[in-house]
Amino acid sequence: MPTETSAPDLPETSTDEHEQTSATSIERGRPSYSWRYGQDRRLEMVREFVDLDGEGVLDVGCGIGTYVRRFRQYTDDVHGIEVEEERVAEASEELPNIVHAFGEDLPYPDDHFDLVFSNEVIEHVADDRRTAAEMVRVTRPGGTIVAFAPNRLYPFETHGAYFGGHYVFGNIPLINWLPDPLRDRFAPHVRAYTMKGIERLFVGQPVRLVHHRVIYPGFDNISARHARLGAGLRRALYFAEHTPLHRFGLSHFLVLRVKDDAAG
Repeated sequence: MPTETSAPDLPETSTDEHEQTSATSIERGRPSYSWRYGQDRRLEMVREFVDLDGEGVLDVGCGIGTYVRRFRQYTDDVHGIEVEEERVAEASEELPNIVHAFGEDLPYPDDHFDLVFSNEVIEHVADDRRTAAEMVRVTRPGGTIVAFAPNRLYPFETHGAYFGGHYVFGNIPLINWLPDPLRDRFAPHVRAYTMKGIERLFVGQPVRLVHHRVIYPGFDNISARHARLGAGLRRALYFAEHTPLHRFGLSHFLVLRVKDDAAG
């Protein structure tokens, strides 16, 4: 979570609410427990820029290994780090190479992976700049970094918010549009980035920007109940990604390539 602020004391929660309102889930996000359309789309977006066949892949903040499992369809050399030990244990029941570690101190040598991937994680780490630098460090020259992260201009804060010291789970409107001091009072537990802000994390690193756009969600929950409505929303807003309305999308999709000194 952001280092400059700390979340208020958390309310007592029932067992049913635990996954939504536990300190772990609030401050560090919730792992994906099922594979959905939006994740399919994100995987295909990665494959537009990276040939995964036989490549070395690291998932920074892998949760219970949802993306690790899918990456292993293309290569056996897939690794994941996760800060929550219980999630490491759960992922390790079926997957190899899952370790307990922090993004700010990745336990791998320099120039090691062909792809370093992070899906909606960097907004939760204690030090996002150091995490970005670590992602660069462990990526080989010519390798690729792909990150998804929340967009500051999306009309909803999807991680919930604090009101009077009490956490409210859900999509809270307009908080991200507030000036920083006010926004950080309501959402001290998570960052959201402007386009320049997310790119600035990698300034001074030996990388070049390959691709950066803002994308809309897949409306998985709506589609599960109302397939036609969900499909219509996807068509409309995926079209908006190619217009000035893209700036109000849900997440940044950032692709960077580590510079190869031999190539200049």
